[in-house]
Amino acid sequence: MSLNLQLIHLAYFVASLLFILGLRGMGDPKAARRGMGLAALGMLIAVVGTLLHHEIITFKWIALGVLIGGGIGVAISISIPMTKMPERIALSHSFGGLAVALVGVSEYVRHMGLLGQSPATGLHMTAFQMGAVSFELLLGAITFTGSVMAFGKLQGIIAGRPLTFKGLNALNLTMLAAGVGLVIYMVMFPDDARVFYSIAVLGLVLGVSLVLPIGGADMPVIICLLNSYAGLAASASGFALGNNVLIICGALDGGSGFILAMLMSKAMNRSFANVIFGAFGTDGGAPAAVGAGAAAAPVNEASVEEAAELLKAATSVIVIPGYGMAVSQAQHAVRDLASVLTANGATVRYAIHPVAGRMPGHMNVLLAEANIPYEQLFDLDDINNDFAQTDVALVVGANDVVNPAAKSNPGSPIYGMPVLNADQARTVMVLKRSMNTGFAGIENELFVQKNTMMVLGDAKKTLTSLTTAVKAA
Repeated sequence: MSLNLQLIHLAYFVASLLFILGLRGMGDPKAARRGMGLAALGMLIAVVGTLLHHEIITFKWIALGVLIGGGIGVAISISIPMTKMPERIALSHSFGGLAVALVGVSEYVRHMGLLGQSPATGLHMTAFQMGAVSFELLLGAITFTGSVMAFGKLQGIIAGRPLTFKGLNALNLTMLAAGVGLVIYMVMFPDDARVFYSIAVLGLVLGVSLVLPIGGADMPVIICLLNSYAGLAASASGFALGNNVLIICGALDGGSGFILAMLMSKAMNRSFANVIFGAFGTDGGAPAAVGAGAAAAPVNEASVEEAAELLKAATSVIVIPGYGMAVSQAQHAVRDLASVLTANGATVRYAIHPVAGRMPGHMNVLLAEANIPYEQLFDLDDINNDFAQTDVALVVGANDVVNPAAKSNPGSPIYGMPVLNADQARTVMVLKRSMNTGFAGIENELFVQKNTMMVLGDAKKTLTSLTTAVKAA
């Protein structure tokens, strides 16, 4: 084995080790930043190792790709704020899926030619390689258009509600089965280029149709699933190219994404199949009643001054952030109010629901950006029993994750979903732009409870006014 090849294998080994350590670090908020750094270092080492490969004839096109890709990455980072991280993740997945699909096409053309005839170089593909290339093309195409659809729904370009029609699920299953069948066909008859490119077309269509029936309430699961697709496609690409680091990295990405999707489904107390085929959730439109009592009960709407007086007297406050906080970019205003309340003698903590927002960890990312200490952030299971001894549960833009109907109303679509026990606090203070429903499209019984006060308006402006009023005491 040449020295050059030894260096490549060493680089891939170190990179793979760093990927594993990085993934392990991201399991703990305190170690997440270090984990990201280790993973980024691993990627750099993997790229450098790949550039040492003897098959590279010129770096001209590689340099051009780095410039274009780097430019796109910088543009995305600058134009998409932290409050829109789900959109950014979806867009990143789309580029990852497209890259993998193009690698599959490139490998097929390199070995088989444009029309399925082996080029004069005598290159050929084994049955295993053909299967890997076809599989990565299918998954890459699905990931590309599926992620673009997810981005469109998250950004509001496409309606966030489920878009479905009779027979859509059957059509999706048929297309998926056809895709698998075409992959098997290509293993048996690799010279049929028309079928190979048909896999790409089928994957592109399937990516659109799979995400169409997904509503806003299920976006955290879909983001995880698309991440898994991208990882599995990358792993297949590694088998096709004989690249060990791609195999390991893709497997880690695909496996962790799938596990996270399952955990998100469990957090909503719904089966994975129901999320994919259930067409559940809306984009938070007009109020939809879940019962005559909830619809007819009066709302206790309070002013900022009344809410401030209550907060001044509170000794314990639990903040419950939701997607509304992200929309109004209110995380820094939340921190400012918490600082004033802490200086006033109150204990302030944050309750994080697993599916609050539109991606796993969405609220954690925003609160971390506002430099809120990790020690003040608590998961649902760790803080849910403390609400009964809490003076104020401050709900900032959250809706379905605090709806008591999930515990008490068997007729509710979210019945059985674990929710935060905000209703058990002595006083519930809800900051919300309007009385519109959340992603599930149902009325929230919490909003009409006797111990709930609604402070309507933009969350950031309301929090800023509350901070000023509490300071003035």
